[in-house]
Amino acid sequence: MSHCLDLFRFCPVCGSQHFNVNNVKSKKCADCGFVYYLNPSAATAAFIENEKGELLVCRRGKEPEKGTFDLPGGFTDMEETCAETIAREIKEELNLSVDRSEILFSLPNWYCYLGMNIPTLDFFFRCQVSDFSGLKAADDVAEAFFIKPEEIDPELFGLASIRKAVTMYKLKIKGD
Repeated sequence: MSHCLDLFRFCPVCGSQHFNVNNVKSKKCADCGFVYYLNPSAATAAFIENEKGELLVCRRGKEPEKGTFDLPGGFTDMEETCAETIAREIKEELNLSVDRSEILFSLPNWYCYLGMNIPTLDFFFRCQVSDFSGLKAADDVAEAFFIKPEEIDPELFGLASIRKAVTMYKLKIKGD
């Protein structure tokens, strides 16, 4: 697959066709001097456990990786913090309210959207939810369910950074 910067052929400032590779993460316009940097988009994902210590898992309802396991989460909107993002996404996808969240770690990722690989920086949270009675899969989640920690198989998670994060989560459980 080609680099996503290859899809940008014209300078977004002046429209020039002389919009050339500057380095691995940028293109520069030979006419007006504008440099476009391809920085990662922020995304979030949540580890949510019930009172039994089971992990809340989603099944993806849309591409990429439709039908595979996932964690609830999504992309950060403009003028939104990652903590606001994860609370909003959990409400949209699962109809649940987050009582408290804490960031655990972040991982770089590539998210394939309509054939274009977009660099992302995925922020992983531990979220507490006290009331699961309204749990309902919605938005881009086809199904939501709980899995016992010993039954979690990271290979069932379709997105690379989620798979890696779930592996890290499993290692932490075994270490506790």
